[in-house]
Amino acid sequence: MQEYGTRREHPELKQLVAEASRALALLDAGRLEELALSCRALNQDLAAPGFRDRPRLARQAREAAGEMAVLARVLEVTRGNLEVMNRLRELRAGRLEYGAPRSAEWSTPGSDHGDN
Repeated sequence: MQEYGTRREHPELKQLVAEASRALALLDAGRLEELALSCRALNQDLAAPGFRDRPRLARQAREAAGEMAVLARVLEVTRGNLEVMNRLRELRAGRLEYGAPRSAEWSTPGSDHGDN
């Protein structure tokens, strides 16, 4: 596949965002890196003086709003999963300890069922 940064023609934003969501969901690191390069090139073009494709990209951004919302949700879930994995890694490495069980705090002395 040709990198988008090597040419001035960009894919439809909606397609780019949808591919990013799929690649992230599949944890396709290679494809995610390609898409990140495409986004970087697009941002550089947008910042360049005299860039004439702003109206086309504004239209594409409006059309891709749904896909961007899906990508945002996938990123949020992925970030949460990463935090859990990092915490488990620290726990396994012995750098993190869990405190005393809290179940003792919930029961009332003399209570067998815990609803009083």
